[in-house]
Amino acid sequence: MPAKDIYHDTVKEALRKDGWTITHDPLRLQWGGKDMYVDLGAEQLLAANRGEQQIAVEVKSFVSASDMYDLEKALGQYILYHDVLVQLESKRVLYLAVPQVAVRDIFEEPLGKLLLENNRVRVIGFDPQVEVITKWIH
Repeated sequence: MPAKDIYHDTVKEALRKDGWTITHDPLRLQWGGKDMYVDLGAEQLLAANRGEQQIAVEVKSFVSASDMYDLEKALGQYILYHDVLVQLESKRVLYLAVPQVAVRDIFEEPLGKLLLENNRVRVIGFDPQVEVITKWIH
């Protein structure tokens, strides 16, 4: 099992504060004999007639010297997990959780906007200081 990101517990707490129940820590996926581990699985009860919403969350800190390196690595994992989730748990929606500074520096800039417009990634922004979700980008 891979090591946890430095913000793993921060995102877990932020999701709880946002009304989510953590169901998996980590969420194990298996495809063709290969094991993969998405950082978190969570669910939230919606209005009585709508059931529940399920998500998977991959946490990334974006703390290396290169935002582009972090983005390329994160997107590779995201695409892999997304494609396996579609096959195994098609109702579960995958998100990439990143600190609010990464939302600003990457996903509110032209390259990040392009990824979001092309539906390449869904993003959760969080504030690591107060452990809250600051933005959901679908």
